[in-house]
Amino acid sequence: MTLRPDQLRAEAAYIAYHFHWSPTDVLTLSHGERRAWVREIARINTTVNHPDANGDW
Repeated sequence: MTLRPDQLRAEAAYIAYHFHWSPTDVLTLSHGERRAWVREIARINTTVNHPDANGDW
């Protein structure tokens, strides 16, 4: 799968912002690994912002 440059940039920025990883570190991840981190960050944000929505924390 090939991402458009703006999609890749959005994924990289999202991960780098939340985990304080360098762009180089984020961009060396495979697409699947980046998507997994994006999903995990989204899950964490949802849980933190809406603790009653998910009892994982």
